[in-house]
Order: sequence, then C-alpha cells, then structure tokens
Amino acid sequence: MAEIIQERIEDRIPELEQLERVGLFSHAEIKAIIKKASDLEYKIQRRTLFKEDFINYVQYEINLLELIQRRRTRIKYSFKRDEIENSIVHRVQGVFRRASAKWKDDVQLWLSYVVFCKKWAAKEQLSKVFSAMLAIHSNKPALWIMAAKWEMEDRLSSESARQLFLRALRFHPECPKLYQEYFRMELMHAEKLRKEKQELEKADMDDLRNLDYPQEILKGELARIIYKNSVSIIKGAEFHVSLLSIAQLFDFAKDLQKEIYDDLQTLHTDDPLTWDYVARRELEIASKPGEEQPTTKSAKALEVCRREDRCSAVYEEAVKTLPTGPMWKCYINFCLERFSKKTNSEFLRGKRLERTMIAFRKAHGLKLLSESQYKQWACVPLWISWAEWTEGAKSQEDTEAVFKKAVLAVMGPDSVTLKDKYLDWAYRSGGYKKARAVFKSLQESRPFSVDFFRKMIQFEKEQESCKMANLREFYERALREFGSTDSDLWMDYIKEELNHPLGRPENCGQIYWRAMKMLQGESAEVFVAKHAMHQAGHQ
Repeated sequence: MAEIIQERIEDRIPELEQLERVGLFSHAEIKAIIKKASDLEYKIQRRTLFKEDFINYVQYEINLLELIQRRRTRIKYSFKRDEIENSIVHRVQGVFRRASAKWKDDVQLWLSYVVFCKKWAAKEQLSKVFSAMLAIHSNKPALWIMAAKWEMEDRLSSESARQLFLRALRFHPECPKLYQEYFRMELMHAEKLRKEKQELEKADMDDLRNLDYPQEILKGELARIIYKNSVSIIKGAEFHVSLLSIAQLFDFAKDLQKEIYDDLQTLHTDDPLTWDYVARRELEIASKPGEEQPTTKSAKALEVCRREDRCSAVYEEAVKTLPTGPMWKCYINFCLERFSKKTNSEFLRGKRLERTMIAFRKAHGLKLLSESQYKQWACVPLWISWAEWTEGAKSQEDTEAVFKKAVLAVMGPDSVTLKDKYLDWAYRSGGYKKARAVFKSLQESRPFSVDFFRKMIQFEKEQESCKMANLREFYERALREFGSTDSDLWMDYIKEELNHPLGRPENCGQIYWRAMKMLQGESAEVFVAKHAMHQAGHQ
C-alpha cells in the first residue's frame, strides 16, 4: 500500500511545482498539501474502506480548487490551467468513480458527483455520469428528468433529451411528472427552432435554404402527440390542467392551448377542477379588442368587478351542475381569495364580501360545508366587515340580518366581540329601544363580555328617565355571569343603590353579603378593601 500512496503523491508533483513556480502557493504551503494528501490517500487505499473518507478526500480537493481560483483572481494569473486545475479535477473524478462503484445505492453520492462535474468537468464526462447513475437508479423518475434537462439546456441536444424521456417512459409509463417535463421540453424545442428561423429570416441568410424547419415541428406537433398519448393514459382533470398550464407559457401554441382547453371541458365536466379552471380563466380575459382600456381608479375597479362577476357566474352554473362539497369548496376558496386582495375601492370590497358571505350561506343551506369551511365562515372579522359594509351601503334591515346570521354562525369565545358590535350598532342606529331589544334577544346566548352588560348599563344612564329597575336587571344579569370574579361590578351596584334617586340604600348590606359569598380568592379581598375605602370616604 505504501508504494501506491507514494506513486499517487508523485503524480501530484508537477501540479504542485507549477503552483509554487507561478506564485499561487508558498513552499511551506506545498509541504502542508503533500502531508494532507498523504493522509487522505492512506485512508482511501486501506483494506477496509469508509464512505466518509472518500467524501473528505473530495471535499479537500474542492476546497483546494476554490482556493486556487481565489488566488488567481488576487494576483491576476490565468495560465497553466491544464497542468494545475485539470489535474485535480481528473483525480477527483477518479475518487468519485471508485466511491459510486462501491456505494451504488447512495443517490446523494451520485448527485454530489453530478454537481461536481457540472462545475468543474467537461460536458461529455457528465453525460457518462448520468448514464452510469441511471443504469443503477432507473426506478427514480426525478433522475431521468435531471439528465434530460441537462442534455436539453446545457448540451443543447434536444435529441438526446428526447431519447432519455422515451427511455424513462418505458420504465415509468404512468408517471405524470415525466409526461409534463417531456411535453415542456418539446414546446421549448419548437420555440427555439422558431426563434432561430426568425433570426435567419431577418438576416436574410443563405443558410435558411439549407436548413430544414418542418412546419409540424414549428407548430408544436411533437408536443401535441405527447399530450394526446399522456391524457389517454393518465386520467383526471388535474393532470389535464397541468399540461394546459405548461402550454400557456408558449405564445406560439395558441391552437394547442385551445385544443387542450376544449378537451378539458369535454372529458372532465364532472370534475370540480375543470369548472374551477374555466371560472378563473375569466379573470385573465381583458376588455374586448377595440374597447377603451380603463384609466381611472374607479374604472379599473369596475373592470375587475366585471371579471369577478363573470367568474362568479361560471361558479354559480358549476354548483348547479355539480352540487357537491368539493365544487362549493372551489367556489368559496375563490371568493375568499378575492376578498383578501387589497383594494381602495369600497364598492369592490363590498361586492367581494357580499359574494363570499352569500356563497357560505348557500353552501350551509345545502349542508355542503366541510368542517374547515365552517371554521372559515366563523371568522369574526369577516362578519364584522360584512356588517360594517351593509351599514354604509344597505338598509338597517340588511345590517341586522347580517348580525343575526353571524350570531347563529359564530359560536364560543369568538362570538363575544360580535355581540358587543351588534349591541353598539343597535344603539347607534336605533337608540335605546333598539339596543334593549337586541340585549333581550341575546341574553341567553353565552358567552358574553363584561362590557356587553356595562354598555347596556351606560345606555340606560344616558336616558332622561333612567330607570333603577332596569339598572338592577342589568347588574343582576351581569353578576350571574361574572359575580364570582369581578369585584368592580358588585361595588358599582352598591354605588348605584346609594346614588340613584330611586335607589334603595337599605339593599346595600344584602348586596355586600352576596358579594362575599360569590367572590373567590383575591377578588373577595379586593372587594373588601374597596368597600372599606368607599365607606371611609362617605363618613
């Protein structure tokens, strides 16, 4: 083994001498490299081999290559690359070959080999690496795609890429991703040929007469064949839509796009994804040719509103034709997406909000909302936004209808804020009488906030004839909910009996002892202290 290591070190001498001669490394650094190289060589030449030793060897050599590059830049020296870098690159390739032969199943090792070759090695060498890797890992479509993309994009060989895709499909005849990337590759190839032909025509080159640009290829006929074959094998709207999305990236493929779009509607009418795609397409359809483009903000908002209305019309037809949970989910997701988009137009925001809430209500009425959608529907800001919008744009009856629906739809702690907003609106829009009616309608709809009752107490006190009987009712209802924790409520109740013209000071003692029974822990201590201070202030 010592002889082999010595021989390997001697092989390095010419490149090391060059590194020192041209001033990239000092003599001391060269000696350090030789020592480190000897250690690394020993580890990959011994009888028992470890993958980590090969990885460490490769990483050291890559670090050395990068250091050489940095020093070349620093001293502005660009010669002797064949004698220096190429020698190191060939050595690393040899180490990779040995490692990948021993640990064939390690995909990550192969990919590291590929990455190294992409950066440092010749293109021909990388093609061989891909071939060796695919011979072992033919069961991995992603590797076939990687190899084909290399041939197409880096080696500029569409024929090699095509052959790789065809071989891959023999191994994986039902792999959607392979068909998608093969389809994309043929469209890219057609686009590239079209650009070449246009450039030659512009330059009026004689070469154009000698080159063959078949019309079928230029129109994307090879991609069309892949499309037809793949949709006959892989069923479903999702795959069909994926090919259409790829085709739409290429402006020259309008005929192919139309064919795929028409087939989608014919073959997958019963799939929600089809309707979802068709509806959303309306967003992309601008004004008709010849029509004046909107310029003002209000005109632009109106144009967006028209497009969204067209989308909504398609969805409305969809949920009639296909009245299923998944179809309603597509519609509601669309509504929520549009509502979440920022806009300065109150008109557009209102339309989006109204459309969203109506869609939720309809789906709820048909019992076609999923659990997650019910959670979306019970999002309090959505209901509050709707109520606020109707307050400015609709009648009081419409606003109240929204609040009533919201109270039924939103349950638990989230409903507390909603009830507070409802009571505020009632007093703001219909005065005390309206607020009291809302309070009564909600008085058993737990949970509440303390503010809900304090608002009603304040509304009562703002009236010309503030009735003590009503105040007692509100305090008693509040204490039923919060009497065990809120010492301020008890204290304010006592003050009310003392200060109101129709109050009964004789009730204060009874209220005090009720408070002492109900309040717990620190709340009771706080109450006693506040009560004592209040009495001291009145003496």
